[in-house]
Amino acid sequence: MFITVNLISMKKTLLLLCAFFFASALKSQLLDSLRVFMQHKYNIDARLESKLSLIDHQLSKVTGFRVGVAFKRKLRLGGGVDWLKTDYSKGINWLGHQPVTREFTNNENEVVDKYFKLMYLCFYADFVFHKTKHWQLGVPVQIGTGASWFDSRKGYYFGGEGPKYFVFLYEPGISVQYKVTKWFGGGVDFCYRFALQPKSASHVRLSSPSYAFKLVFLLDQLFFEILPESQISKDYGPAYW
Repeated sequence: MFITVNLISMKKTLLLLCAFFFASALKSQLLDSLRVFMQHKYNIDARLESKLSLIDHQLSKVTGFRVGVAFKRKLRLGGGVDWLKTDYSKGINWLGHQPVTREFTNNENEVVDKYFKLMYLCFYADFVFHKTKHWQLGVPVQIGTGASWFDSRKGYYFGGEGPKYFVFLYEPGISVQYKVTKWFGGGVDFCYRFALQPKSASHVRLSSPSYAFKLVFLLDQLFFEILPESQISKDYGPAYW
């Protein structure tokens, strides 16, 4: 048991070191790009996102929305809210709706199902470091802070019945995107979620890999493509790869 604990600690340490060196290597490039991009006009960045990740080795979906600004489609900055969409289950079938735990009430014959909840505010920065006509490689980084708790009300995220536990999340990753046209494409994001949470809530493991498949619709580029002679296209366009 002693050896196993040490191996797990070493694994976490190596992952944190890799994330640190990866971020440090991009720091100077990101700062230089920030100074350049801030001199250009920006667009509103608004989107819905869903990511699949593991919670205690069980596949779960985290959903959220983002609002921010985008500079030349190479840098996006903003914030949003994420929450756990899947009813957390200890069972094998992640599509089921089994409770994470069961508690007795004052009446010992009555059992109450408790579901794990997670909700947090997040701040993100997506930096594109390589871009061609069709391909795009980026580095999405997200930092979040919020709370986790248990509740007998399935799908209910406001109020809460029991104590809430503070969580801090750091999610570095890499994004690959392919554009079929100037306004349509697809891609995939790979991230790793590092979670800092109190020992009282550590029996629910939040640190894990996560990924998201996505379809990309660039409505402004579609508008510029269809109406290239409009005043809006002349001011903010034209469409570009």
